Amino acid sequence: MGKFLRRRLGYGILVMWGVFTLIFCLFSLLPGDSAVMTMGQRSDLGSVEAVRHELGLDRPVTTRYLSYANDCLPVSLHRWNDAESFFYLDPQKYKAVKLFRLGGWCCVAKIPYLGRSYQTKRPVLEMLNEAFPKTALLALVSIFIAIIVGIFVGILCAIWKDTWFDRTAIVGSVLGMSVPSFFAAILLAWIFAFLLADVTGLNMFGSLYSVSDFGDGEYLDLKNLILPAVTLGIRPLASVVQLTRNSVLEVMGQPYVRTAFAKGLGYGSVIRHHVVKNALNPVVTVVSGWLAGMMAGTVFVEYIFDYKGVGVMIVNGLDKYDFPVVMGSLLYISIILVVINIVVDIIYAMLDPKVRLS
Repeated sequence: MGKFLRRRLGYGILVMWGVFTLIFCLFSLLPGDSAVMTMGQRSDLGSVEAVRHELGLDRPVTTRYLSYANDCLPVSLHRWNDAESFFYLDPQKYKAVKLFRLGGWCCVAKIPYLGRSYQTKRPVLEMLNEAFPKTALLALVSIFIAIIVGIFVGILCAIWKDTWFDRTAIVGSVLGMSVPSFFAAILLAWIFAFLLADVTGLNMFGSLYSVSDFGDGEYLDLKNLILPAVTLGIRPLASVVQLTRNSVLEVMGQPYVRTAFAKGLGYGSVIRHHVVKNALNPVVTVVSGWLAGMMAGTVFVEYIFDYKGVGVMIVNGLDKYDFPVVMGSLLYISIILVVINIVVDIIYAMLDPKVRLS
């Protein structure tokens, strides 16, 4: 198991390095000048050049890459200033600094620095820490709906194979997989928050926190989570239904299940104790992939419902050429995807020892 974990961690580090390099190269080659976007179209050349120097955009690409990597890593190298008794790092930029002297350099353990927004001047990591819990809650509620409803319906489809319920569920799951998330979001918002607004009481737009009409500040408004969560959960729900149905049917044809029936065990007992656990291995893999994808795929749903999470941050950052926000958001999401995949690999290996041996 230790060798399995080391291999997965090594793969995760390599993937993160590749993602980091790809993101940096992509946004370094994009057209448009972030300094002009920061100062405005009517700014003079001297001001634009000053901003370019402040943002480090006038340095060579290689230097910017190494500097950005040094900022993003939790452990980085910096030159030791012999004239100072204590190595100085900008407290507005680096937090929780811890030093280790290595000759003319010092190794700094710090919180990763993802830069500052060109527009708001706020640290990107601070903005992400505010927005990500909303996106994470949306993704978790969506995947919870997909798991509970999908597994239950999939098991019923396998038990009642070739009945009207089975055929209806299959048709519904195919439709759910076929409908794009942005179209489903518009359709559900129109039906349940416009046509049936008096019945449902739902809003077409709204984030997790709403502003009080009486000036009492923000308050938690969970009803704004319902439509985005249902919209985001439609596609994984359809996938879980089909996969659970096929997996349960395959397991029910195994010899040990027939032996359990031959021993006189009840139908419900065989399904609960012998079929479901063994049928859920592939479901765990698919659910993990959907959860990881939903963390990154909430952009359209959040933007349509004005649910102010990481997705809205990315869209606004692209619209305003606020590259630190977009790059930081993508790196943040990528780290979460890698961690989720490693955790799922560990869970899958615990459920199926053959994975560790292979």
